[in-house]
Amino acid sequence: MSSPENNQTFERLVRPHFDRLYRLAWRLTGSKAEAEDLFQDLLIKAYGKLDELVDLREPGSWLCRVMYNLFIDERRRFARRRLHLVDEGELSGDGLAGLPGPDDTDYDSQRIEKIKRLDAALRQLSDEHRIVVLLHDTEGYKMTEIQELTGVPVGTIKSRLHRARSRLRAILRADGTLL
Repeated sequence: MSSPENNQTFERLVRPHFDRLYRLAWRLTGSKAEAEDLFQDLLIKAYGKLDELVDLREPGSWLCRVMYNLFIDERRRFARRRLHLVDEGELSGDGLAGLPGPDDTDYDSQRIEKIKRLDAALRQLSDEHRIVVLLHDTEGYKMTEIQELTGVPVGTIKSRLHRARSRLRAILRADGTLL
């Protein structure tokens, strides 16, 4: 049951982590709509576990771990479905939600094209490889933080990161992005 005191406690514990959690959701899902859904699912789950959350020394790591588990659970459910619905963004090939178009004068069109190529290359990686690259190289998570988040040993994370970077280099060389 919700109370003003519970709401304030939840706000105090979770609000400082909103930006990091939303970025993680977007990095995991690759789309704004899915990221918002995942973020909302996390907040609902976390509010239900408020007693547990209050006792944690570092709620941010716990929240990231819960979000990652929600993401993995949803991917598994999705894999079992027979029908894959395609949204408009997938049809147009624009996987970067909110990225300005080439006509936007604030951005260099060549830079935007490189970002789109990198996004396309990242989508070609397996979930395990893409997640490790995004968490480590883009979001700046340390190996131990990724281990806490994913439950995967640091040695495996290092191996996945190495293989993912190699694969990305190969993909980007093949399409002319890297020389």
